[in-house]
Amino acid sequence: MRDFEYDAPKALTDTIDLLARNGDAARPLAGGTDLIDQVRTGRLKPDLVVDIKQLDELNVLDVSAAGLQLGAAVPCYRIYDDEQIRSNYSALADSTQIIGGVQIQSRASVGGNLCNSGPAADSIPALIALGATCLIAGPNGERELPVEKFCIGPGQNALQAGELLVELKFPAPPAHSGSHYRRFIPRNEMDIAVVGVGAAVTLDDAGETIVSARIALGAVGPTPIFAQAAGDLLAGKAATDENFTAAAEAAQAIATPIDDMRGTKEFRLHLVGVFTQRVLRQAVARARGEA
Repeated sequence: MRDFEYDAPKALTDTIDLLARNGDAARPLAGGTDLIDQVRTGRLKPDLVVDIKQLDELNVLDVSAAGLQLGAAVPCYRIYDDEQIRSNYSALADSTQIIGGVQIQSRASVGGNLCNSGPAADSIPALIALGATCLIAGPNGERELPVEKFCIGPGQNALQAGELLVELKFPAPPAHSGSHYRRFIPRNEMDIAVVGVGAAVTLDDAGETIVSARIALGAVGPTPIFAQAAGDLLAGKAATDENFTAAAEAAQAIATPIDDMRGTKEFRLHLVGVFTQRVLRQAVARARGEA
């Protein structure tokens, strides 16, 4: 582990000033479960680590009629322990329950998982499926960005110099809606998704027809993928296995997996099809109050 300076400013403005003045030499620390390992292995070599874990703005967790506000430093356990999140934003609870073990979940945050911008990150397909928006603060003020546009390459994101992800905002779930996230891992000792799929659906009052759907894929492209065409294909269609299969085939057409130590391209494409169908079935069951 190389030496670095450490600072823990108390105000968001001071944090942004530190990040802006130090540029690439500074790294924010939320949970640190990725950052510390990357510094230890030499992948990152910061001169300054800025602790943002205690900033009030990054620790907001509020569910209201307007939707969900999730601070970027809120640890995973607070998310899946929240009954309203488990009920109304189920895919988010699904994903945070499988990020590492209990010890990791006490520190790791969804905001950090997003900023690490790994193609196989578990929380990002759930964020995309649920239509989250990133609130970003920087030297030039605040801006918002749809979460599906945040990751721009493996380990790369849309944050500019001095900017910080402050919060994720989710719209209030419509009536008769449900969501789910599921992944495939090669074995319990390798906690990295071979494929991850998140989906959110809204049904009509009868619970038979899909009004809208959002599907997102992980670990099958250089970034997590918003499979918009696959979700759009379901709009106005009956919630049947036949239509789930058609959406799964559309998702497979969007995926661009590679061969690596965790699986072949062909295997991953197969899993995209299988998991898209399973995730849609569970999301629909939740929308109907059956699960």
